[in-house]
Amino acid sequence: MTRNEALNLAIHWIAAWNAHDLDLIMSHYEDSVELTSPAAAQLLGTPDGTVKGKANLRAYFQRGLEAYPELTFHLENVLAGLNSVVLYYANQKKTHTAEFMEFSASGKVARVIAHYSA
Repeated sequence: MTRNEALNLAIHWIAAWNAHDLDLIMSHYEDSVELTSPAAAQLLGTPDGTVKGKANLRAYFQRGLEAYPELTFHLENVLAGLNSVVLYYANQKKTHTAEFMEFSASGKVARVIAHYSA
């Protein structure tokens, strides 16, 4: 993944979230996606914070958008890897998130691990 590809993905991903467009958000993910996040653990009440599969991820994101109608993200940095990116952004509360996203051969996000500022 080039720096430019990573930046374009990040801009599109942030715009989809800021528009609260669930279909556009979900367009980035593989059917077999797996997400691990402290926010998922809290919102879903699951100790491992893991969401598996696109349908479950969609339901989780829908819940999050409903729980936080004022949710907005501001992109602060993008780190490109070979087949992954890390998006570093702030939300409307000024807390920070770093999301590691690993891509499948088809170019969709296959795995996400989210990290949050304390």
